[in-house]
Amino acid sequence: MSTMGEFDSDFYQSNYIIDNQQQGYDGADAYGNPYGLIEQHSTELPHPSAFVLPEMITSSGYTGQFFQPTYNSDYYSQPAYANGFDEEPPLLEDKLKLGINFDHIWQKTLTVLNPMKPADGSIMNETDLTGPMLFCIALGATLLLAGKVQFGYVYGMSAIGCLGIHALLNLMSPSGVSYGCVASVLGYCLLPMVMLSSCAIFVSLQGTIGTIAALIIIGWCSLSASKIFSSALTMEGQQLLVAYPCALFYGLFALLTVF
Repeated sequence: MSTMGEFDSDFYQSNYIIDNQQQGYDGADAYGNPYGLIEQHSTELPHPSAFVLPEMITSSGYTGQFFQPTYNSDYYSQPAYANGFDEEPPLLEDKLKLGINFDHIWQKTLTVLNPMKPADGSIMNETDLTGPMLFCIALGATLLLAGKVQFGYVYGMSAIGCLGIHALLNLMSPSGVSYGCVASVLGYCLLPMVMLSSCAIFVSLQGTIGTIAALIIIGWCSLSASKIFSSALTMEGQQLLVAYPCALFYGLFALLTVF
């Protein structure tokens, strides 16, 4: 153990490390001094301005601003959608394209409300189902308010009754008639029945007064429908023949309203 301690002390007291470091530095000089070479390369690097284009160096006279477009007052003064709204067609014109004409609907309604008013055959011969659908929904709604859920009966009897009267009118009229025209006329003439069902919300119609009111409404509806059919289909002298099946048709709705 003593020999090992002496060996260590002699080893650490020797000049091996220092000589080796000095030799390493000397060796670096002997092999071409790489540190000096690095310093030489670092001093020989080109200046950053060597990579700049000549156009960029001489652009000191540029007067514009980067990423800032010029302001155009004419462009921002008018919104982009102004011309788009001007070119849009009016709402009433769109409804006319869909087949909804409020003027004709109003004229048909007045013709039904006034049985003595002569009907315009050109208007009544149109296939307009907007008013009939509204009146059917109104009839079902008033019956519902009276405590009668009869929507299915209203739609079912309307469809079957229109089919029967359509077949009858095609046999009686020389020119024929479309199913849409028949449904339109019968639906518009349903308006007095809506008035009767509205009265049934507040007053019971199961009595003498209710029966008389129902008969008056049936005659009103059938007279208006037969007048319109005879005018639109040029059926002269056949109004009473057309009024009879129409009275049977509206009698079914009167039974729903009263009972």
